[in-house]
Amino acid sequence: MDIVSDHLHNPTVILLDEIGVGLQRCPELDDEFWESLRSLATNHTRGNLAFVLATHESPIELARNTGHSSPFFNIFGYTTTLGALTEVEARELVASSPIAFAEEDVEWILQQSQCLPLLLQILCRERLFSLEDGETGDWREEGLRQIELFAHLLSR
Repeated sequence: MDIVSDHLHNPTVILLDEIGVGLQRCPELDDEFWESLRSLATNHTRGNLAFVLATHESPIELARNTGHSSPFFNIFGYTTTLGALTEVEARELVASSPIAFAEEDVEWILQQSQCLPLLLQILCRERLFSLEDGETGDWREEGLRQIELFAHLLSR
């Protein structure tokens, strides 16, 4: 805390993705740790520190469901649900692959994912892995198996 308090002079945002996994699997992220983060954000950095959480439930519910009581989780006044990317955004994301995908693969990925970021990421990962491994098998089958867990996200 002292290091951050003394040296943070510019506005800084810390992004915490999949925070629920951390809360469940990392006991060292205890209430004292979260209380320290809240203290940094609210008292010790002159307004220069903020947090953005990515999670499947509200921060307060997340804390309650994982047995945490730290007030860190109630400093978030705004929550939103992220939806699908536009087709242009989705194509831009797919095009960021270090190995270009065939247009046929891009179209399939966009169709199957409905441009939802999580599903795009999973399908692109499967395609990239198959290209890196030089596999000629059907990566699409594995991709569909992977996104099956998230079928509830797809429009009906």
